[in-house]
Amino acid sequence: MTSRLLKAGILSLWLTLAAITPAEARPISYPGGWTSMTMNDGERNMLHLNYTFTPSFSLGYNAEYWREDQFQLHALQMNNLLKRWNNPGSQANLYLQSGIGAAYSDKRPFDRDWQPAGFTGIAADWENRRFYTSYENRYTWAGDFHASFMQQARVGVAPYIGGYGDLHTWFILQVSHTPEADDRLTVTPIVRLFKGDHLAEAGISNHGDVTFNWTIRF
Repeated sequence: MTSRLLKAGILSLWLTLAAITPAEARPISYPGGWTSMTMNDGERNMLHLNYTFTPSFSLGYNAEYWREDQFQLHALQMNNLLKRWNNPGSQANLYLQSGIGAAYSDKRPFDRDWQPAGFTGIAADWENRRFYTSYENRYTWAGDFHASFMQQARVGVAPYIGGYGDLHTWFILQVSHTPEADDRLTVTPIVRLFKGDHLAEAGISNHGDVTFNWTIRF
């Protein structure tokens, strides 16, 4: 009973904070584990909650709001670990992330209209205790409301090597490319803090947009 109340309390806290600040982390945790993510940047706000069924598959709910085109996207998201490389002192991963659902527009001439929507893309990362790098892309389609391709690359370094249970810090440089956007190329320096089951990131892009990501596993 205590464990159930604790999980309910964590979920309640996540939902409360997500409402205030609408994570980048690996989309699959351990079998039986839940992962919650919040992310916002210059284009969209995202909330994602998933459950990991196997070491290579998780399924969850994804909600997004795209501010420029003023539409919501609600989807069932599937995360598949395609390949993992475990090496002495480092690890690399390759994922397929896809979602299918519906979009709701707040913008004329589609005001109050629902249309089918979906997205798909790959994500890859490699890291050891000192260095980190990642790449991801995604094609998003939301009926007549929106269609876009995005790709993003990151490199990061840890200024110190922390032990188990310590607060870990990373300095990351993120470069995003969205051909259909007004600002096609965005560069964002990010500070990542990681401790236990919590991972938080914050940064400001060259266009003045704030990035805030937060991931919790429970």
